[in-house]
Parts: sequence; C-alpha cells; structure tokens
Amino acid sequence: MPPTLHPDLAPLAGLLGTWSGRGRGSYPTVEAFDYDETVTFGHAGKAFLSYAQQTSAPEDGRPLHAESGFVRLADGDRVELVVAHPTGVVELEEGTLRAGRVELRSTALACTPSAKSVTALERDVWLDGDVLRYELRMAAVGRPLAHHLAAELRRVDP
Repeated sequence: MPPTLHPDLAPLAGLLGTWSGRGRGSYPTVEAFDYDETVTFGHAGKAFLSYAQQTSAPEDGRPLHAESGFVRLADGDRVELVVAHPTGVVELEEGTLRAGRVELRSTALACTPSAKSVTALERDVWLDGDVLRYELRMAAVGRPLAHHLAAELRRVDP
C-alpha cells in the first residue's frame, strides 16, 4: 500500500508519476541534438518528492544523461530543487509555483574538480494535465546564460 501524500505537497501532486517524451538540446559549444527522456516523480509520505531523470539517443537508445534529486515546497508557493548529476555537478534551485508553472533559478552550484564549470541554471516547467513541458537555460564553460534544453513529456504512469 503506497504511503499517503504529505499534505504540504498537495500543490505538487500533479507531478507524481512517470513522464516520457522527446526533447531538443542546443548550446553555443555543441551541435543541436534530439533526445528521448523519462522523468519520474515519487514520494515516500514525507514533505518532499523524489525526482529521477534519464535521457537516451533516439537513433540507438544509448544513454546520454541522468540526474536525480528532490523537490520541496516551502511557504505555500516557493519550490526548492536539489539535483545531483553524474557529471560532477550539484545544483540548488529555488523558485515559485503559480498556476501550473514552476520557475526555478539556481541559488548554489558545486562542481567536482573534473566537472565542466557550470555557473547558473534556470528551469521553467509547465504542467497541463498529462503534459509536462520544460525549458532549461545554462551558463557554463565561460559562456553566459543561454538556452540548452526543451522537452514535452506525457504521463505514462500515474
């Protein structure tokens, strides 16, 4: 029997489940690329959602990226995101939840000595029923904040 959703998370309940779809990435230092993505938001009855993401190449299914972390809701409409990347980057983002849209901005980033330098991240996420869209902007490797990723995912498992 799954645990009861923590009442503080009710405004984020629409995110729960598994989402899958296609995205497109670009950055000034790389060629544009497509990717398939699966994202899962779960909960354990505590005041946070778990977050796990994986991407793969559409042409052959090879893994491209993964990240995992936690989403918290504070003060009713303030969202906090903690994400770890296998590339050696850890991000803390904070933002607001309004009318099905979450706008997150990095407040702290840490990189291991071997990681590429990432200095800022911004994520905008829109939830419209069983469709989840997002855009991600990044400042990295000496470049200013620029568009990096955008995807449209559909709920595949509630």
